[in-house]
Amino acid sequence: MTRSQRAALAAGAAGAGAFLLTRAVRAHRGIHFDGRTVLITGGSRGLGLIVARQLGAEGARLTLAARDAAELDRAQEELRAAGIDVTTVVCDIARREEAESLVSNVAARTGRLDVVINNAGVIKVGPLEHMDDRDFDEAMAVHFWGPLHTMRAAVTVMRQQGEGRLVNVSSIGGKLGVPHLTPYCASKFALAGLSASMRTELARDGIYITTVFPGLMRTGSPFNAWFKGRHRDEFAWFTLADSLPGLTIGAERAAAQLIDACRYGDAERLIGWPSKLAAVMSALMPSLTYNALALANRWMLPDADPNAGNAAHIGWQSRSPWAPSPLTRLTERAAARNNEVPH
Repeated sequence: MTRSQRAALAAGAAGAGAFLLTRAVRAHRGIHFDGRTVLITGGSRGLGLIVARQLGAEGARLTLAARDAAELDRAQEELRAAGIDVTTVVCDIARREEAESLVSNVAARTGRLDVVINNAGVIKVGPLEHMDDRDFDEAMAVHFWGPLHTMRAAVTVMRQQGEGRLVNVSSIGGKLGVPHLTPYCASKFALAGLSASMRTELARDGIYITTVFPGLMRTGSPFNAWFKGRHRDEFAWFTLADSLPGLTIGAERAAAQLIDACRYGDAERLIGWPSKLAAVMSALMPSLTYNALALANRWMLPDADPNAGNAAHIGWQSRSPWAPSPLTRLTERAAARNNEVPH
């Protein structure tokens, strides 16, 4: 055997060994959710509600937090009808005192806090020309400061327990900049950085932080997103994209992947093949990726509206012949299933 062959064999053996060791360590970190106390922010609808259904089916004791009391009531009624142990709390995690009170109350009521899933989110879509400081402040408050508040409070409890799981729902928009979603992407990048840094410090305490990067999911969320500029056109492209079977992932599959990543304390989970492909392209060929996005912005997305573009309209106020339409049926059905429809 030649020297190069021996080197190749040694490298292969080392790689296989590292892979097996990684799998063994991951399996050792695995937990069951039966009887575990789980807090989900943004748990009243969309992805948060779907995660609640799946964790509740495994026997988790759930607390759902959101800002809308009526949505929480509907979610609680559904979950309790399925025999799931669930409590709901009206809370704005962007307010530090409310986030801290939420965490301390859950721990006091249940005796521990095993998992926190920071899922609360806000989406504002439109050209950069129409995004002002308030849009960036809101995105940062919900996507960065809110998770930071809950994590800081939860870490105190989890350190005393000697273990815990924290899951932060970022986005593929937290790995590459998507046009017409600048405040959203900026805040999701911030959340990803926060998660990565805190994970390295907290792992020694038995606390594992997982950052989830979903691509487009069929949760029904476009109807509760906000749109600026030519808001009907913005809503149309966003909802059409969210309804394409090949480019989107079913919300139930996405929730299952999030739960799997939490179960084993994975550092990251990219959800959906478009998300994985976009992340790889951005890392390996950033100029090509951003040139492609720039072309999409120039030729496919709506121009700014110089007359009334600064006003924000919710999805339900932005309907057009394109959306809702037969082309957006998957998103409409998801909205009806996942408490995204106004009552």
